[in-house]
Amino acid sequence: MIDTAKQAELLERAVEARDRSYSPYSHYAVGAALLTKDGRIYQGCNIENASYTPTICAERTAFFKAVFDGVREFEAIAIIGSGDSPAFPCGVCRQVMAEFCEPSFCIITANRDRSEVVVSPLSDMLPHSFGPRDLL
Repeated sequence: MIDTAKQAELLERAVEARDRSYSPYSHYAVGAALLTKDGRIYQGCNIENASYTPTICAERTAFFKAVFDGVREFEAIAIIGSGDSPAFPCGVCRQVMAEFCEPSFCIITANRDRSEVVVSPLSDMLPHSFGPRDLL
């Protein structure tokens, strides 16, 4: 797990990302801040579409930006939504995390005002996951 100062920084960067959300249909904005092993932070927000299927979550936006830049090692992600409860990653996002992260990857989730923060490893969020290590 990462220290509380880094958690706070990631949550602040997730709030910045949430402010860029395009969510005219659900009105539920989400921001994410992804920390790489080398200390870079990639931000992402949810981007909706009237057809819903092309909608992308904040977490995947951040991961795909990092992967595009050639990054393959990640330490933590902070996710913050616009609701009263912490914004947990959906199943698809959890599977993307399993593709690129170790089971100890740190997931930090929070509600809109950061009064409720939950920190847990990916292994708790996606037990018995299937990933690239299973194909070797």
